[in-house]
Amino acid sequence: MSAPPGRCRIGADVGGTFTDVVALTADGRAAVVKVASTPDDYGRGVLGGITTALAQLDLSAAGVAELVHGFTVATNAILEGKGAAMALITTAGFRDVLEIARLRTPRLYDLTYRKPPPLIERRLRLEVRERLDARGRVVVPLDAGDLQRAVAAVRDSGVSSVAVCLLHSYANPAHERRIGTALRAELPALDVSLSSDLLPEAREYERTSTTVINGYIRPVVERYLQRLVAELRRAGTGAAVTVMQSNGGLMPVELAARKPMYCIESGPAAGVIGAAEIGARLGQADLITFDMGGTTAKASIVEDGQVLLAPEYEVGGGMNAGHRLLRGAGYVLRVPAIDIAEVSAGGGSIAWVDRAGGLQIGPHSAGAVPGPVCYGAGGTEPTVSDADVALGFLNPDHLLGGTFPIDAERARAAVRRRLAEPAGLTETEAAWGVHTLANVKMGGALRAVSSERGRDPRRLAMIAFGGSGPVHAAGLAESLRIGSVIVPPSPGVFSAFGLLFAEVEHHFVQTLNQPLAAIDLQRANELLDRMREECRALLAREGFGDGRRRLQTQIDAKYDGQTSELTVGLPVERFSTAALPAIESAFTREHRRTYGYSVGEPVQVVSVRVIGRGVTERNRPAAGPGPGPGDAPRAAKPALPPADRRVYFGAGHGWLSTPVVGRTALRSAGGIAGPLIVEEYDSTTVVPPGWRASATDHDCMTLDALR
Repeated sequence: MSAPPGRCRIGADVGGTFTDVVALTADGRAAVVKVASTPDDYGRGVLGGITTALAQLDLSAAGVAELVHGFTVATNAILEGKGAAMALITTAGFRDVLEIARLRTPRLYDLTYRKPPPLIERRLRLEVRERLDARGRVVVPLDAGDLQRAVAAVRDSGVSSVAVCLLHSYANPAHERRIGTALRAELPALDVSLSSDLLPEAREYERTSTTVINGYIRPVVERYLQRLVAELRRAGTGAAVTVMQSNGGLMPVELAARKPMYCIESGPAAGVIGAAEIGARLGQADLITFDMGGTTAKASIVEDGQVLLAPEYEVGGGMNAGHRLLRGAGYVLRVPAIDIAEVSAGGGSIAWVDRAGGLQIGPHSAGAVPGPVCYGAGGTEPTVSDADVALGFLNPDHLLGGTFPIDAERARAAVRRRLAEPAGLTETEAAWGVHTLANVKMGGALRAVSSERGRDPRRLAMIAFGGSGPVHAAGLAESLRIGSVIVPPSPGVFSAFGLLFAEVEHHFVQTLNQPLAAIDLQRANELLDRMREECRALLAREGFGDGRRRLQTQIDAKYDGQTSELTVGLPVERFSTAALPAIESAFTREHRRTYGYSVGEPVQVVSVRVIGRGVTERNRPAAGPGPGPGDAPRAAKPALPPADRRVYFGAGHGWLSTPVVGRTALRSAGGIAGPLIVEEYDSTTVVPPGWRASATDHDCMTLDALR
């Protein structure tokens, strides 16, 4: 049901540099707040943003009906090595599967490259003698003595979390459950993650890695979410709290605390969900999304109005990509996720000069503390944002409607001393070099989700958001020969709005591993029926009745002999002999679209999947997500922008006197050709020469190439 008038839903997205909060009432009022993230306790920034947003709407904490949350706590725990002290119990002979992994590296010819170390050191990877075959039949019973020794070793090690992953346990969980029972009986405070509960799917490395990651981050995420909910209750709100998953769906906070592996990429996923919604409203079914924040830049695809899901992705590498070409950079998570490519090229990414005198960017970031040099908070290393200030792209005096002062001279000095002089460049050349290099790195992410997946980016419109996204969008689009860029309202907090578009969603998977032509119809349908029933029961417990549940079925399939599979929507309700040709045709179409070809080889069904969604009628942004165009929240009215400022657009154009306007000026003028700067409370849009900016429906802004 819709929230009653006066009550609101809140989206809160924690990023590496800023925390974004959006509050939306049932009668359409919205408040937008952007505050610096608080790495020592991210919940403090969230609560501060919520308090400010409620004050703008004249609401108390009791007026909050729901909080939808996206966070970076899980990702940071992995990147910083601050997860739980862990042990792994596995089948004898498989203790080194985390190190062997898939024998892939993203840098084949880099002799200095080192893979991320396993999250569990070898002495805590414990073996037990047992063996199942691929059908789940017991070949070697679980050795009782080995089990006792493993439990004792866990007790003596003092670890707080244990992952249990045995060979072929997806087909028969009995041995894993016996180990879990023994661990919980001996050590009731221990966090125990069983692979057969989390991921009943074949592939030992992927299943082990996913189970280990869940156990590694679970105590950290659980503490964070429990503390956040407790603070909300103390503040006087009984709001339901849901968490964004990496797949774009929501899950209750209690389930997210138990299975945080589903929520690692929650913030980036929210932006893609919001982009799909805006695209639908504008009649743009095919989009490439570009989200540039303070720490990273992310790219994804919306195709035929639907986000693209990947069956796995990696976290902890220099680039996270849920597609087939870039693997081996991080830790594998075998959970459905929106196909997002991510690079360390955000506004806070640190620029530096290597020993050969060349400019480099990242992977380190200035983060929220101390932040870029221009923030005046103690940062000394120049960043992408400092370069953008030096080039005139960003306001040299303030951001966030005048509430966030900027020290342009300090930024220029850092670029000059740390980059220009060591590289033998002028200050302008160094700043432009940083800006261009950032675009090159981010262009790799955009190509990773488009051309490297068989999609032509020239046929797509780009939707750009994030605090820094609209600054770089036109230059990036030009390099990829994309002719149109959409900038949604409130682009700097757009991922927080995306949280408010999502629905509760649950994913179930079970390995089948049978040829399609000779599939065991009874077995396949039994698996589907069981997962559907589990899904319906879970949604019912969460308050979704029969009319508010939507189920979708999929298969993971491949040609016989292939090592990787594609996820394809099942075009029928149940497997039957008559349905097999339609299923094969659906797989063939997806294979041809992704890889550019199809063959006449037999098709193998690897796994079956069920996705359940809970459909709600809650208040959402009606015309466009955010305050009216050009408006800022009442508590942060912007100072009037200057009439123009000098902006550098590369050697071909040099420094140009550039008008600076608010978004409302585009509507009254009917469009303005570049060079132009459009300043808003939460972001800045750069319109270079050769582009034209116009106001469009749903409070969006479009940039169109004039050539």
